[in-house]
Amino acid sequence: MTASIITAVSHYVPPKVVSNTDLEKLMDTSDEWIRERTGIRERRVVEEGVSTVDIAVIAAEEAIKRSGLKKD
Repeated sequence: MTASIITAVSHYVPPKVVSNTDLEKLMDTSDEWIRERTGIRERRVVEEGVSTVDIAVIAAEEAIKRSGLKKD
C-alpha cells in the first residue's frame, strides 16, 4: 500500500470585502441585526469571472510552493 503525507497546506481569500455596513446601504438591514443572527461581520467576494477553479489553482500553487515539491 502507498502512504500519503501532507507536506503543506494553503488557502486563498479573495481581496474584495463586503461588510455588513455595505449591505446596510443596499437593503433594509443593519450590522447589529446580521451579527446577532449569524455572527458574520464581513464576507469575501470574488470578482465577476473568477471561478472556484481559479481560487483552487491559486491555493494549490501556494501549497506546492510551501511543500518544496515541483509541479511536474
